[in-house]
Amino acid sequence: MRILTFTTLFPSRERPDFGVFIFQRASHLARRPAHVVHVVAPVPYFPHWIPSQRWGIYGRIPSKETVGNLNVYHPRYFLLPGLLMPLHGLLLFLGSFLLVRRLHKQLKFECIDAHYVYPDGFAAVLLGKLLRLPVIVSARGTDINVFPSLVMIRPQIVWALRHAAGVIAVSTALRDAMIRLGLPAERVCVIPNGVDGERFLPFVQAEARRKLGLPLHGKIILSVGSLTPGKNHRLLITSFGKISSRNSDERLYILGAGPLRSQLEELIRELHLAEKVSLVGARPNEELALWYSSADLSCLVSSREGWPNVLMESIACGTPVVATRVGGIPEIITSPDIGVLVEPDPDRIAAGLEYALQKNWDRHALAQHAKEREWDKVAMDVELYLASSAPASSS
Repeated sequence: MRILTFTTLFPSRERPDFGVFIFQRASHLARRPAHVVHVVAPVPYFPHWIPSQRWGIYGRIPSKETVGNLNVYHPRYFLLPGLLMPLHGLLLFLGSFLLVRRLHKQLKFECIDAHYVYPDGFAAVLLGKLLRLPVIVSARGTDINVFPSLVMIRPQIVWALRHAAGVIAVSTALRDAMIRLGLPAERVCVIPNGVDGERFLPFVQAEARRKLGLPLHGKIILSVGSLTPGKNHRLLITSFGKISSRNSDERLYILGAGPLRSQLEELIRELHLAEKVSLVGARPNEELALWYSSADLSCLVSSREGWPNVLMESIACGTPVVATRVGGIPEIITSPDIGVLVEPDPDRIAAGLEYALQKNWDRHALAQHAKEREWDKVAMDVELYLASSAPASSS
């Protein structure tokens, strides 16, 4: 099958860790027999000669590049963040149409595999209608958990879902949310994300800590996630403060960047946790296995989630997890031998952390459990669904 993957969430030479989970799915699908996958990953137009720390990166992304085993095209589209959000899908379509039409004439795509329902999925369905191509849309989290609450965007999301040839949800919770939007249950297939078993595997804890320059003694709790409101790091730091007052050897390391850093730094000072809590910043994806292996526990206390890859990555490295009971998280932590589910309350999170730190976990069994959901298995599931949802195009 000749497949066009369409998404704004994709790695580039300027942002190699952006949308890695979508790259993995597309890359492993391309490795399967008789499949050819090309990627169109639009980026906002920004003049490369204008200096900007935040937006200048878009001007440096090439119009075409190779990422792993995939050819990736980066057409430009106009975007004013926030102000034009209700038009984001239409602008994405307008900026991509000429390139996609040209590629389709050359490569004769049989379907479009779009990721993120809005704006990407909406734009992809418009492309599919003009090019007479079936479109399969994958919902991933915020696109369904948050955006339907926006009055000007909800109708576009519903339209895209109803006109897509197929819909994939990365969790049952997201499928149920789409059903509440009016989509028939039989239209949605649940295919969770996978984990890269070649990158995420256990290291000897002492060796991993030594490589990262971390303390060789004492308990380490790790949290990986952007410093944004939905990840609830304020709640995690407050909860950690409750157990650190009773135990002297725990440390909390938070990996990620985002707009709340200064607020979190202030909270750490207020709670007198500067010696115990470290905001490490963003780290390369290939380094994360060392961090997971260094930790005794990985923690995620988000207020909402689709299918958080960080939990599967932690488990693949043999590190148990404590996480809030939201979104697809209960579909990952399906057994008390994998991790601990908690409510988003400081006392309950603190109790969950203490319990998990004291428990004797079978780290080898955790790593073996994650192997059941490696990306090869995901690619096979996607292949079967695309074949059933996207009959040969007549164009």
